[in-house]
Amino acid sequence: MNSAAAQPITLTVAPDLEVSGLFERPPHARALFVMGHGAGAGMRQAFLSDVSGALAGRGIACLRYQFPFLERQQRRPDPPALCHATIRAAVAWAGKMEPALPLIAGGKSFGGRMTSEAQAKDPLPGVRGVAFLGFPLHPAKQPSLKRAEHLMNIRIPMLFLQGTRDALADGSLIRKAIERLGDDATLVSIDGADHGFHVLVRSGRTDADVLREVTDALEGWIDAALS
Repeated sequence: MNSAAAQPITLTVAPDLEVSGLFERPPHARALFVMGHGAGAGMRQAFLSDVSGALAGRGIACLRYQFPFLERQQRRPDPPALCHATIRAAVAWAGKMEPALPLIAGGKSFGGRMTSEAQAKDPLPGVRGVAFLGFPLHPAKQPSLKRAEHLMNIRIPMLFLQGTRDALADGSLIRKAIERLGDDATLVSIDGADHGFHVLVRSGRTDADVLREVTDALEGWIDAALS
């Protein structure tokens, strides 16, 4: 199944605010991943479409959605409170439309970080784990652990899929942050991948190899988190 099978939906964030989404549900789905996009590209980004389609092929449904700033075709991300409200609207839609499916939330970069902030402030109803497709630990060339502080308030399993060439997550610092979280946190390092999960030609690997590695890890972790 590929992204062409995704069903367009509308999410109500507030009485005067709606955003669009894409829902991809395979037959006999066993879980649903609510996936936010990064700050620089929306829900139709090729990588997110590929992840959604690959997960659908493995029996995991996926809901992608737009944050309001990209729905308005603006570049500046929304304030955190509005991002959190959007994530809660997406999770609420998923829980209402698919009450039998256990939920995982998270996303790519900014979308994953905003999801974790929302979860840390007030647990997202029905969400059993948070998966990060490249947690943006710090701005490029500005190493810091500050963005990881709120993760200590999350009490459900977390998966960190991190490229070893990710300029927004220094390798030693991301390992240090995850070690502080204890057994609830799992780190999967994707060899040679950058923040966008691209690899260099000279690495001998392809983006298709990375996609397969990412979806293998996601599927295995989701099944473990739900068991």
